[in-house]
Amino acid sequence: MNIIQKYVQVFRQANAYSLYILFVMLVVYMLNQLDRYALSITSVETAQSLQYGDKSCLSLPGYPKEMSNLCKNLTQSACEQFVINGTNGTLEHLCKYDFNGQGIEYQILAGPAFILIFTFTGILISLFADKFQNRRVLILTSSLIWWSLMTILTGLTKSYWQLLLLRFGLGIGQAGCNPLATSLISEYFSLELRGAALGIYNWGIYTGYSMAFAIGNQILKHLNWRWVYILCGIPGMIVGPLLFLSVKEPKKEVIYEEAEPSSSLQIEEESNTQKLGKAAKEFLKPTLLLLCLAGSIRNAAGYVWGYNNNTYYKQMGQTADQISSFLGVIPLVFGIIGSFVGGFVSDRVAKKAQPWTRIWVLVLSQIIAAPFVFCVLFFDPPYSYYFLIPSYIFGEMWVGVCLSVVVELVPEKLRTTGIGLYFFIISNIGGNMQTIVPSVQSAIKNAFNLSDLQAFRGALYIFFPGEYVIGSALFLLTLFVIKRDLKRFNEQDTNSSITNLLYDDYKKNSDDE
Repeated sequence: MNIIQKYVQVFRQANAYSLYILFVMLVVYMLNQLDRYALSITSVETAQSLQYGDKSCLSLPGYPKEMSNLCKNLTQSACEQFVINGTNGTLEHLCKYDFNGQGIEYQILAGPAFILIFTFTGILISLFADKFQNRRVLILTSSLIWWSLMTILTGLTKSYWQLLLLRFGLGIGQAGCNPLATSLISEYFSLELRGAALGIYNWGIYTGYSMAFAIGNQILKHLNWRWVYILCGIPGMIVGPLLFLSVKEPKKEVIYEEAEPSSSLQIEEESNTQKLGKAAKEFLKPTLLLLCLAGSIRNAAGYVWGYNNNTYYKQMGQTADQISSFLGVIPLVFGIIGSFVGGFVSDRVAKKAQPWTRIWVLVLSQIIAAPFVFCVLFFDPPYSYYFLIPSYIFGEMWVGVCLSVVVELVPEKLRTTGIGLYFFIISNIGGNMQTIVPSVQSAIKNAFNLSDLQAFRGALYIFFPGEYVIGSALFLLTLFVIKRDLKRFNEQDTNSSITNLLYDDYKKNSDDE
């Protein structure tokens, strides 16, 4: 059965209420991404209003694109002195030297202020999810309403530090979304339909991200940056009560054995602690360590582009309509297509060959995508947007394939904890790497005497296509390490902790040869 048939099977075999649950969880995840990336949409306007971050030469509104482009490569002195002949014969300023939505202050908002609390809270919820079995809907509802409230309050901020604290609060609320939503979906769908159902749920990433650009830029055009947060936060306040009233906890048939409650609770707590420790040891092994490092570098490229692309295109002279029309569609359509392609390749191609072929998929998909990503920055709009299409199709293949390799490398009893730890690692390394962007941009500017936009573009070359190439190289290194490890495990006792699906596949293929 191919991957498209699996998705069709979900709608044919699942009952109506299960599909409703899936739809509600998809909407919740979509709002999660919408509220998260509102910061990227409003970065310039928020920085100018609250006065934080770096400054550069920006064009004043109301002038044609051809004239506005004259501002984008000017230094501060040239920017302040640049004038044109006005319609009535007087001299008019075309440019202004103002806050540009970049700098370490902005990157901290996009990275550490959100990522650190988000990942730590998320892994705690994952570890103790079993204790919340009868309260998952309530906790998910509370999380949704909390992060929606944080989003609305962000539109009312008066200072950078208020913005920072609210970003921190947003991370706490959004941390509960994935562990609780995926847990509910997993119990409403059978084992045969679960993978495809979770795949549909993950469409919320691309849907919410695209909506942030499509809706956010239009709100920004007609109102102001504060209304972007307020209007993006309101839907969550409406969906939250609907979620609580209409989604029921799945009923389970549980057979209880005689045991003292306090004893079983103590065992469960010890088990959680032990699982985390054992999973951490697995991730210190060379293969998983390299795989996580490669995934983190590739994840960083997505974070850097996701939180800086709106600012980049504004500095390239793009209007709100132009940005929303392209970035509101391309990630949605071609991001989902990329995830389809990745799932198809992983399920239909890689699994028919040696187990390490999956890693070849990671190596090749990223190195194929890298030239297209380079062209996104090399060419001006609209051609820049067009190169995003193959970038998403090939570049997004890594997500599902890399996760499937991690699942196979971690012992079965530790897989749930291992997956949580994997996302914790790649989110913290990848999500916080963008804090380096301002330093690199400043170094490039000073070393080559470039304008702010040219230096910004140079930094993006390093952190966007550059990290695709570095990620591909690290995936290739992982390939050699995993082949070495598998040969070693083939010669050792099969009771090793690494004995899992990947090892069993290797043995089977070795025996066939």
